Amino acid sequence: MNKKGLAILMRTRMRPLSPVTNKVTQMQPSPGQGDKSSAQSINASSNSEREFEVVRESMHLAISMNKTEILDAVLNDFSEGYFSLFREDRKKLLLVLAREYDLNRSQVHELIRLYLGLEMPSGDRAETSSDEKDGCFAAFYRIERNLRNALKPMYEVLFERLNTYRGGLKFLSIIRADILSILEEESIASLRALDSHLKEKLITWLSPAALELHQITWDDPASLLEKIVAYEAVHPISNLIDLKRRLGVGRRCFGYLHPAIPGEPLIFIEVALMKNVAQSIQEVLWDDPPIPEPEATCALFYSISSTQPGLKGINLGKFLIKRVIDVVKKDMPNISTFATLSPIPGYMQWLLPKLASSERSDSTFRENILRPEEERALQDASLEFAKGKSAPEIMQNLLTSTDSEWTKSKELTSILETPLLRLCARYLFKKRREGKL
Repeated sequence: MNKKGLAILMRTRMRPLSPVTNKVTQMQPSPGQGDKSSAQSINASSNSEREFEVVRESMHLAISMNKTEILDAVLNDFSEGYFSLFREDRKKLLLVLAREYDLNRSQVHELIRLYLGLEMPSGDRAETSSDEKDGCFAAFYRIERNLRNALKPMYEVLFERLNTYRGGLKFLSIIRADILSILEEESIASLRALDSHLKEKLITWLSPAALELHQITWDDPASLLEKIVAYEAVHPISNLIDLKRRLGVGRRCFGYLHPAIPGEPLIFIEVALMKNVAQSIQEVLWDDPPIPEPEATCALFYSISSTQPGLKGINLGKFLIKRVIDVVKKDMPNISTFATLSPIPGYMQWLLPKLASSERSDSTFRENILRPEEERALQDASLEFAKGKSAPEIMQNLLTSTDSEWTKSKELTSILETPLLRLCARYLFKKRREGKL
């Protein structure tokens, strides 16, 4: 194994502990301390409170300070302090930010009252000069300007200052990841407003025009390739040989990079160059050796992964696919077909319990997953591949089977195609209605 391969392997397997994890480890009592653990717990709590207040003060300074020459030092203190906090203290700090640095609604209410109290200028517009019109509308312009400023929450200043600070964009994505993690457990209106505002800012700062499309190859630094291995979320990379194949002949990997987060793709996509559209992912992952690239007529997008949890809901994938299609068309005119072969996250976790509960329920409460004609066809066609007392049980056994031989049966795959598509549509509709799509 060469030095690069060893470096990727070691970095992926031996990840350093995060500051929070280190802190937790250091605070765990060792055996034999006895009654000292109680006193240490009190001291730790006291230290945690003092540390929280220090970080809170640095956050306040980062928002309110006007001295630009020392602003970087203040932002640095705030970022370092934030990473030193435990999860509960981070939650407390984000709630302080959302509630105490929100917009001034009393001021907004007063400005709206003044605005509604203004009377529209009357008279014949044709006889009114431009200067006179401007004079009549001067009060409107002034209140509208003041209203726009009043509708900006104070925490917007922190976001904008962090965006210009070295490492600040990555820090903002981590802050938003923490916000999303809290909101998954508890719906807090002020925190949702904070998240919505930060998301809008990130969408602006991460526009496609600000991103660099980079083709990732085996010649890239080991630190970047390590991130591809670590963040591949669809089809895990099993070893260095697998990684090298995905970056080699007949394969492409592209990522979006941002100048503020160097050496780390925000999102990346893997492409297989093939003669025809693959019917299963096994054809892509097990295709060895791949076909010669001049013979390829199809570019198959089989995996797309985001590396930043804090960028959830920011649709970089759509723009990435469009850019990659343009690049592949330009570099390989022989490619005429573009297709995707990506799983739908959460679909199997939703479907399998449905099949299991359908089998257990009695006729009164049983959900009809399959239509009668589909059940009969599935039972007849699956005899050599799976056993089961009913069609839902057979379908469940097929989908959970480690042996993919059944996927080679055209009759069986044809029978399963219609119910799987119908159930998938139901799943996607349910997720969209819940606001999770």
